[in-house]
Amino acid sequence: MRQTAKYHQRDSQLPVGRKPSDAAARPGCNDQDRILTTRVGLKIPAVLSYDRWEKAGLHIFQIADSSAWCLGDWLVYGQERYADRYRTGVQAAGLDYQTLRNYAWVARHFEIGRRRENLSFGHHAEVASLPPAQADLWLDRAEQHGWSRNQLRLRLRESRQGDRTAPLARVSLPRISVPVDRVERWRQAASKVEGDFEEWILVALDRAAAHELGD
Repeated sequence: MRQTAKYHQRDSQLPVGRKPSDAAARPGCNDQDRILTTRVGLKIPAVLSYDRWEKAGLHIFQIADSSAWCLGDWLVYGQERYADRYRTGVQAAGLDYQTLRNYAWVARHFEIGRRRENLSFGHHAEVASLPPAQADLWLDRAEQHGWSRNQLRLRLRESRQGDRTAPLARVSLPRISVPVDRVERWRQAASKVEGDFEEWILVALDRAAAHELGD
């Protein structure tokens, strides 16, 4: 996510996965053998065991994944309570509005009670356009089989192809003239989710339609 606010190295530091008070009380633990977080990145010791490195990665992922849910919930609340002012709040926070809209779209489709702690935000995004019962079924399967987000996407694609007992009528969309920089931006977005560019366009259009139609 794009952040416009400027951060400085002097911001407070916290050990990854541990409260400052816990770290300070631990015998023999000092800044030289801890992973520290700052507002601009990590300070990693020159020598770090694989076990500690792996646990730090898990903790960082959990923070990043939960932030998508939190930002989505934050925007949903602002849209519902401050319809005339919430964009001002987004701009004041220096956040990218389109990214937040995507987060809010997923958050709106999954109330907290239906969210799976063992699955990523990306897993939920893959099934957010489905009816609730179907979405929950696919999330159950992803949990049971330990599917990654990409594996869930593949299973969904295979299921859709298998459900087509007869060829669906197809139409050709009108050609549109698009600036090269916009197309490149779209391709970059598609590559981030490791998806086919044309498939990414179709999914993006389906999500936009579902959002506008209130599905």
